[in-house]
Amino acid sequence: MRVGFTYNIKKEAEPISEGQEKKVQQEKYVDENLVSNYSSRLSDEYAEWDDEETISAVESAIKKAGHEVIRIEADENAFERLRTEKPDIVFNMAEGFGGASRESHIPAMLEMLNIPYTASDPITIGNCHDKSRCKEILSYYGVPNPGFFITDSIVNGYPKVKYPAFVKPLHEGSSKGIYNSSVVYDKESLNREITRIKQDYSQHSIIEDFLDGREFTVALIGNGDKLRVLPIVEINLECLPADFPKIYSYEVKWFFDTRESKLDIFTCPAVISDKLRLKIEEICKNAYNALRIKDWARMDVRCDRNENPHIIEINPLPGVLPNPDDNSCFPKAAREVGIDYDGLIQTVLNGAIERYGLGK
Repeated sequence: MRVGFTYNIKKEAEPISEGQEKKVQQEKYVDENLVSNYSSRLSDEYAEWDDEETISAVESAIKKAGHEVIRIEADENAFERLRTEKPDIVFNMAEGFGGASRESHIPAMLEMLNIPYTASDPITIGNCHDKSRCKEILSYYGVPNPGFFITDSIVNGYPKVKYPAFVKPLHEGSSKGIYNSSVVYDKESLNREITRIKQDYSQHSIIEDFLDGREFTVALIGNGDKLRVLPIVEINLECLPADFPKIYSYEVKWFFDTRESKLDIFTCPAVISDKLRLKIEEICKNAYNALRIKDWARMDVRCDRNENPHIIEINPLPGVLPNPDDNSCFPKAAREVGIDYDGLIQTVLNGAIERYGLGK
């Protein structure tokens, strides 16, 4: 088959603002290794995009399955490239740029052009990318998730806030905008975070009840009766420095955890009771079906103090870094059941091919 491959590629090095530079210079974990080898991480502007190593690995995996690959960067020329090339199917990893619905741009184009593609449709992706709409759907279907409200202005007592609270941008992924300061304990710090998010991201904040239990990330792959939950990964928040809040923040994900100083932050499979494992698998499957996700997704789950799991994030375009030293959770979970990187990419592609009834 002629397989289109849509993606966004990171820049070699992204300039950071004077304010961001001052901020990272103040952080004790910003060292020469980070500045020299991971300069693009100092700004979170393109955190959702993939690097050439990942893009080449995905391309290689598709080619190894016997397909022709047509690279199409998800920029302003993407529609014309798709219209002209008219691939048989597209492997879509494009995160987009600009606007709350940016992750929906490529699948919407593909539907207009009647080109099959991997992963979820523009409605599902848009719902997942809008954290409040996602949570509203989950709540309607009885899938547990933390209580919340959204605002783009300071809070003066209404709605009533339960402290500690968790503040994050409404339309971001890859831990963008989620810093150690995102856990707030009073009105002053809450309003500081709301102001920061409005200034830095030009969007509303979502304020959630903070759950103080264990945290997990869950990879799901397949459709219908073939939906499969891969081994659950636990995020070992106890390995963080004592003065850090127990969250998987941008600093932890992109500053602290590098190939040269890899954090011992993941356990796969998670060491949990069968009861908790089954609960987590059930709510993740229910969320997958409620949101009409297709082919694959990664979900973050956090427990309350009574070990009741709640969905806290859903990513229908999961990150898949190929190098095991990068601690990428979806490939990590796949490897645990004998699916190597090439096999993971090929499984997703084959699932979409089957879903569309192609190749028969």
